Amino acid sequence: MRLPLKVRWTSEASVGEASSETREVSSRGLYFFLPKDLKSGAPLEIVMTLPHEVTMAGPVKVRCLGHVVRTDSEREQDIGVAAAIERYEFLRDGEVLA
Repeated sequence: MRLPLKVRWTSEASVGEASSETREVSSRGLYFFLPKDLKSGAPLEIVMTLPHEVTMAGPVKVRCLGHVVRTDSEREQDIGVAAAIERYEFLRDGEVLA
């Protein structure tokens, strides 16, 4: 399932943010692409929108907090990121990344 994402990460000296989309999704993790390589263990904040087909109640935004499990350079222009989800919350209308 491909879902739109906003991803924020923290690395050693900076904070980054990018838009992406999922390539794989499960209740415990995600796989997506970013323009930057991240270290294993780096914290992530991800906001994704679940479509009506999943929620049966219109689009719903979910904020996930987790960390990078591994990365790979499957594609030349982007880095694949496997992320574990540690916790999540549903967002109200108008809420975005903190």
